[in-house]
This record gives sequence, C-alpha cells and structure tokens, in this order.
Amino acid sequence: MSRIGKQPIAIPAGVTVTVANGNEVTVKGPKGELSRTLQKGIAVAVEGQQALVTRADDSRAQKSFHGLSRTLVKNMIEGVTQGYSKELVIEGTGFKAAVQGRKAILTLGFASPKEYAIPEGCTVTVTADVNVKVEGIDKEVVGEAAARIRSYYPAEPYKGKGIRYKDEKIRRKEGKTVA
Repeated sequence: MSRIGKQPIAIPAGVTVTVANGNEVTVKGPKGELSRTLQKGIAVAVEGQQALVTRADDSRAQKSFHGLSRTLVKNMIEGVTQGYSKELVIEGTGFKAAVQGRKAILTLGFASPKEYAIPEGCTVTVTADVNVKVEGIDKEVVGEAAARIRSYYPAEPYKGKGIRYKDEKIRRKEGKTVA
C-alpha cells in the first residue's frame, strides 16, 4: 500500500464530500464547491467524518495514482475550508502592478505593459503597487496563476529586480569587474 494513500482524510464540520460512480468526488464547504474525476480504478469511500481512498489492484499505474488521488482530495477539502494564497513581490524602479476588472496589468520596464487574464475561481489583489496576492479555493489554479505572473519577469540575480515569491530568496551574483 502507498504510505500516503492509505491514510484516512479527516472531513471537518461544515464540509460535505459526495462520491458518484466511485471516482467522481464533489466537495462543498463554506468557501465554495470543487469537483474532480479521479483516475480509473481509484475509489473514494466516505465513512462518517473520514474519507478513504482505495485502489483496484496493485499494478504500477494504480500504485502511482493512489497517493496522488488522496492528496488531491485532501487539497480540495482544505481549499473549501481555508482557501489558498500565494504572495508575490515586484522589485525594480518603475515596476508596478494594478488590477482592472478581470485583468492584472504589470508594468515591468517593457515597451508596453503586460496583461494577465485572471482565471475563474481566482482573485488577485495588489497593495502598494508592488505586493500581489493571488487567492482561491483550488490549489492548482492559484499556483498556476502565481507562476504565470512571475514568468513575465522572474527576479534576476545581479540587481534583484523582477517578480519573486514573498518567501523566495534570490542568490545575488557579483557583476563583471574591470581590471
């Protein structure tokens, strides 16, 4: 058995987990609703205040998806109760961000500002023009949105300017010296 896959998932009060056809999981909670179809052969059973993920056989594919499926269901439960967030920091002279409707406008020293369409199920807030916070209930959507915003200008190691995660440390390099 998978060490991660065999662990039961605790279902907190106020959250309902429903399973259809053995592998279609829907989780409803105070922050919203998420649903996912798991891999064929992976089944979820709800027993009281716990959910158990089981696999059909011991094939290599089933073993690899067992732990993954359990983690995905656990992340869905955590998302509808607490939600997820990623914080980004923009550094550089004249670099800033703003939100207009469902678009994030990033001014990063290019000829024209970069526009990022904010995906559904995700909110982006900007404070002090340089602190960007991406929030949502789906961990994958939040992580993907933060990574896409960061990809427009990742922090560079010489001057440190660009977009970085709040807890990310940029290893600074020494520039060229003239002898």
